[in-house]
Amino acid sequence: MFHPLPLWLGLRYTGAKRRNHFISFISVISMAGIFVGVTALITVLSVMNGFEKELRERILGVASHASVTRLGGPLEGWQQVAQTALGHPEVVGAAPYVEGQVMLVKGQQVTGAQVRGVLPEREPEVSEVDRNMEAGRLDELAAGEFGIVLGSELARYLGVGKGDRVTVVTPEANVTPAGVLPRLKRFTVAGVFEIGMYDYDRSTAFIHIEDARTLMRMDQGVSGVRLRLSDMFLAPRVADAVEAELGRGYWVRDWTRRHASFFQAVRTEKTVMFVILTLIVAVAAFNIVSTLVMMVTDKQADIAILRTLGLTPGGVMGVFLVQGSLIGVIGTALGVGGGVALALNIGDLMPALEQLFGVNLLPADVYYISDLPSDLQLDDVLRITGLSLVLSVVATLYPARRAARTQPAEALRYE
Repeated sequence: MFHPLPLWLGLRYTGAKRRNHFISFISVISMAGIFVGVTALITVLSVMNGFEKELRERILGVASHASVTRLGGPLEGWQQVAQTALGHPEVVGAAPYVEGQVMLVKGQQVTGAQVRGVLPEREPEVSEVDRNMEAGRLDELAAGEFGIVLGSELARYLGVGKGDRVTVVTPEANVTPAGVLPRLKRFTVAGVFEIGMYDYDRSTAFIHIEDARTLMRMDQGVSGVRLRLSDMFLAPRVADAVEAELGRGYWVRDWTRRHASFFQAVRTEKTVMFVILTLIVAVAAFNIVSTLVMMVTDKQADIAILRTLGLTPGGVMGVFLVQGSLIGVIGTALGVGGGVALALNIGDLMPALEQLFGVNLLPADVYYISDLPSDLQLDDVLRITGLSLVLSVVATLYPARRAARTQPAEALRYE
């Protein structure tokens, strides 16, 4: 079928000027459709990969790869727990924490927040907060001084900066002769951090672990121990191993369980987008069918002459397979080039488009991430390329078989 003669004829038909310009126009449209579809697929999947990667890194910059808690109460002897966890080769950091929900008050501004008590000297082992400080330093938190580090959006909402004071209200209350009164404590803002993820920047605050114990009335123990792993994707296996090492009474949760529904939703959305955008490529590829059907009708006499000269039905089929496949190959190649170029530069194009049209396409208070990341993966490019080529070849089968069934006598009857 792909003998040099059918291959040569297929290439010649593709490059030759046609009497019917409408057929040439449909060929160009088919090629352009494949180009647009492949470009869109590569770009969108790269952006969604970038979003997933960026979200994962930002979430785990404040959260933890895994955490150890005690079933039924505070965790005591956290040093021994941390030492046991660090005995696993994949665990590279461990730090205790005390966590609770509070209200922050500054003047007329009141908002809820999650406050986390940490050891400033050990917190950098498990989070990226100290590397994302806008003002102050995490190690400025000292026991008994009641300093607090706020997320940037939280500080902006309260209208405070470093050195200002905020009132922290806990859910527990004091029972006094005058009645039940809320428990209040004044804290001094020691710093402001910005992770770049609105939810955390808007609702998270850090204080010293000893101040957190005082605030939460936790005389002994801590809420748990947070762990950092050398490879976050090994978290489920490492969590099971650490839990088995610690024994009964301990619960080790990893990030894949804590945020399972969120990342599953991201992966589902990516799959749906792949299917939807594949339809663009499919529609463009099957435009090749109409192109080749009209080509076969236009070339009936040529096909009949080739058959009388000895070209087999398989050879005729090969001519049109080459022609249709070449349209798909050119469209796919252009699409891959355009998609790769766009995916690699989408981060630079976004600010230019926002400035050109005067709009904010990704406002931080609506989306988790306010910029447009991109993570181009070779597997996606190869999968999209293969899919486009397969659809292009499949689209040529019917017209090519129809051409192969041409009867020379019938085709030349009225010539």
